Amino acid sequence: METLLYLGGILFMLVGLGLSIGLHEIGHLVPAKLFGVRVGQYMIGFGPRLWSRRIGETEYGVKALPLGGFISMSGMYPPSDVSGPAKGVFRTLVQDARTANDETIADGEQHRVFYRLPVWKRIVVMLGGPLMNLVLGILVFTVLASGIGIQQATTTVAAVSECVLPAASEPTECGPGDPPAPAAEAGIRPGDELVSVGGARTETFAEASAIIQASPGEPLPVVVRRDGEEVHLTLTPVTAEREFAEDGRTVVREVGYVGVSAQVAYVAQPIGTGPALALQQAGAVTSMIATLPVRLWDIGVALFTDRERDPNGPLSVVGVGRIAGEVAATDAPVLNRLVVLLNLLGALNIALFVFNMIPLLPLDGGHIVVALWDGLRRAWARLTGRPEPGPVDATRLVPLTVIVAAVLIGMGALLLIADLVKPVDLFG
Repeated sequence: METLLYLGGILFMLVGLGLSIGLHEIGHLVPAKLFGVRVGQYMIGFGPRLWSRRIGETEYGVKALPLGGFISMSGMYPPSDVSGPAKGVFRTLVQDARTANDETIADGEQHRVFYRLPVWKRIVVMLGGPLMNLVLGILVFTVLASGIGIQQATTTVAAVSECVLPAASEPTECGPGDPPAPAAEAGIRPGDELVSVGGARTETFAEASAIIQASPGEPLPVVVRRDGEEVHLTLTPVTAEREFAEDGRTVVREVGYVGVSAQVAYVAQPIGTGPALALQQAGAVTSMIATLPVRLWDIGVALFTDRERDPNGPLSVVGVGRIAGEVAATDAPVLNRLVVLLNLLGALNIALFVFNMIPLLPLDGGHIVVALWDGLRRAWARLTGRPEPGPVDATRLVPLTVIVAAVLIGMGALLLIADLVKPVDLFG
């Protein structure tokens, strides 16, 4: 059964990844077709073709490696205007890219090429993919936050301590000389719902805790709801030393203590919480990308030493699938496991959005920068009364594109090997 659950977790992430990639490419495909661009292929994955079908002028298909996807548009770059043989490795690459681009421009359809679109339309086409991932990520986080809810302490009492134990004490059970806990002495029982503490209504357990901690030695009127009826009690917190995290260090303070713990439940959040969580995740991914060289170095060191990998570091598709399988197979409530899996899927889509917005070819952000540069050149020509320049020839950036692609392949290979040989350990 555990093996089936593990495989189910992997399948969940594979389907989610395929859906994310497919919607990303639809984000490019739909505006391209609406703007009249000829789209030859729509593919999910790379490598050998598993299945394909031609509908109209476009071939739709799935390939073996779920590492991305693509659509092929006619005339991504202006046609070649270079004569004579290319010399040098990079010049050969540039010429090969121009030749391949020229071959995608069908006779009689030169008006349906990508590079002829107005700048804003090119930006819409290239931005459509990342935006689909952003929308999907926000949708997943909204379902988590407002549909399922976020786990937090409620005002319902889960347990009542019998006595007061010192904060640093080893025993977990009461001894003969331990003083009784104020909550037990006041008559509070597990299952009671805190209605008000100290005369103030309590909507959350945190509000009740703040009042109690600020009132050591003070009798507090408490109202609890028990079996549908309100019961009035008096609670006097004792002074106790408790540890708090402050500015990255642990401090000990004297606060009021009564000896109650709260039930934890999924509480639905306002509808704006999902987008806020997605934005927070985008900031985390941006921070990770900014420190990516250091993180990759640490992964390489961990791969050849006894150092543990950073659980918050980058992962390959294999690493994400492995974690999904482990989560699905854990001994936890089904809803808890589903929440973690959905969190992974939401974080994956936000990562796809942020990563694709990096302003380097062959990523979508690189194509957006090329379109913006083309627009700036044309605007400057109009302002200065000069003839309108020709379209930007992005094939000149092929050498940089090759270098970026090589770096991405190397990074992917390192993460893949690390996730196979020394995976991230989230469960000890």
